[in-house]
Amino acid sequence: MASLMENLIEVLDKESSEYEVLLGLSQRKTPIIVSGNLENLQKITDEEQELVSRINNLEKQRITITADIANVLNKDVETLKLANLIAMLESRPKEQQALAEAHDRLQAVVQGLKRANEQNRELLNNALEMVEFEMTLLQATKSAPATANYNRGAINAGDTMGVVSRGFDAKQ
Repeated sequence: MASLMENLIEVLDKESSEYEVLLGLSQRKTPIIVSGNLENLQKITDEEQELVSRINNLEKQRITITADIANVLNKDVETLKLANLIAMLESRPKEQQALAEAHDRLQAVVQGLKRANEQNRELLNNALEMVEFEMTLLQATKSAPATANYNRGAINAGDTMGVVSRGFDAKQ
């Protein structure tokens, strides 16, 4: 049982470290989203995908260890939570403290990551709304009403307002 607890604490510490790196990437991503630098955003997203893969592997290890602990304690693995496990370790204060610290560290970094991701999500939604607004504005200028200039045959000879038909200018 002691080695299972040590393994669990070790996996939780590794998970916390990986989540801290992920949090750092999320915080670095915020100014990149604001600046609209898609190349750097793609690089950070690639790094995040690699980290998430490593975190998923650690999570699988944690689930396996937790299942082993539940078997040893003759408890249901679905109801065995870290908080319950910490409470069960009253007779082993050293392991209880180490597990509690690992749990608290992981919980704190996950909360920070949730906040950073929520902020980035809001920034991305605002950027998408701005793009939609600009596209709507562009479409509206192309379909602006024509000026009321008629020729002798009562045919509308006016130009469409807001549309310049000079073609593509590579210098702009």
